Amino acid sequence: MLRSWDLKLHITKASGLVVYLQIAQQIIDEIQRGRLPPSTAMPGTRELAENLGVNRKTVVLAYDELIAQGWLTTESRRGTFVSAKLPLFLAPNHSKPSVSQLPTSRLDHYAATIQSNAETHIIDFNDGIPDTRLIPFETLSKAFRHALIEPIRSNKLGYGDPKGVLSLRHSIAEMLNMERGLSVEVDNICIARGSQMGIFLSARVLAKPNEYVVVESLSYPPAREAFRSCGAKILTVGLDRDGINVIELEQLCKTYPIRAIYVTPHHQFPTTVMMTAERRLKLLMLAQQYDFVIVEDDYDHEFHFQNHPVFPLASTNHAGRVIYVGSLSKVLAPGLRVGYLVASKEIIDQCAAEVMLIDRQGNSVTELAVAALMDSGEIKRHIRRILKTYNERRNILIDLLRSELGEFVNFDSPNGGLAIWLRLNDGIEINKIVQHALLEKVRVLPASLFSDSPPDIHAIRLGFGSLNAVELTTGIQRLKRAFV
Repeated sequence: MLRSWDLKLHITKASGLVVYLQIAQQIIDEIQRGRLPPSTAMPGTRELAENLGVNRKTVVLAYDELIAQGWLTTESRRGTFVSAKLPLFLAPNHSKPSVSQLPTSRLDHYAATIQSNAETHIIDFNDGIPDTRLIPFETLSKAFRHALIEPIRSNKLGYGDPKGVLSLRHSIAEMLNMERGLSVEVDNICIARGSQMGIFLSARVLAKPNEYVVVESLSYPPAREAFRSCGAKILTVGLDRDGINVIELEQLCKTYPIRAIYVTPHHQFPTTVMMTAERRLKLLMLAQQYDFVIVEDDYDHEFHFQNHPVFPLASTNHAGRVIYVGSLSKVLAPGLRVGYLVASKEIIDQCAAEVMLIDRQGNSVTELAVAALMDSGEIKRHIRRILKTYNERRNILIDLLRSELGEFVNFDSPNGGLAIWLRLNDGIEINKIVQHALLEKVRVLPASLFSDSPPDIHAIRLGFGSLNAVELTTGIQRLKRAFV
């Protein structure tokens, strides 16, 4: 199919991002600008390759990536098109929300259920924590030793910037810009003690008493409670296999003045679903239309096993309406507590003021050590190693579930994350399964833990990252005995 005009893209070798991902990101940008509306015919791979002066295989990789993410579709003998399912993206209002506009429980039950158990014989299918046995201990210890000695010698281990050590903020900014499509500087970043602190800082800045914050009906309990602790009224919205139900969300927006929404679009917590491109665009459009802020928790971005990880909402032209929360804790170890918050300079300054009230600043030694590991490329190499390991464990668990529990459960193989959302067949009482599993010395997390009002959802979240092949096999064999 011939086009009446050429698609102009610009490839920059100095950007640091591989060429096919540059092409993919620029096409996403053009779709969001409205230049490529739904059903638009795309140039052929050979034609676009010639125009850009690149190998045709590079363009094929870019198109495959966009098709996998739902931005493009192919039709036999007709060509490649912008997905007809995408909404018409409206031109964003570039005015940023002003500072004035930004605004025991089931959490105890959740925390008690996922805490480490002293009984070593229990196989714990937790909520998706990593395996700390995989940490490169020697490399990490050298980085910590250097990070401790050098500041002491130069008398620089005193009080510092509450936003975090400058070198780590710079390293994170470079990583986000090169690999996740963001465009941020060090002033847009605040280091936190893990993603949970990042979420809490977002809640402190955004949520005022009696203002409305939306979370999904199944969501991360500590995040929901962080907003509630700041006085927010919590509203819930449904989700399905494409992610958040944007139709329900729009109805809530028409009824309530929504201040913020908390989402995990890359691997939805706890269901592992990846939010589709059309749902992402609609969410951004609603944020613009109804003047609310999106808190995007990208808690395990690195752990994606098929295609390249999807670019975050924060990589779009969102006019300051996305606060991005990330973490390095799962890449290294949760106990190291290294997270970060990305937002406008105004919001980051407010977060820094909150840090001053909480604990003055983070752990400078840890931050310096992690910065050194990032700059040396060690963290990137470590991610490649553990990604292979976690993918192998995911595949082992999938095979075990099919062979041992196939008659009792069903599930969708997740493209990423460190857990599987296991749906129980009709007629199986989930509470009995959970109790019987504990008797068999295996712990699982039922869907009721992830909701304010326990839904009638017969599902279990099975984390596999922290369990090796032997532990996974033993755990599923024990779990099978709970079903029979």
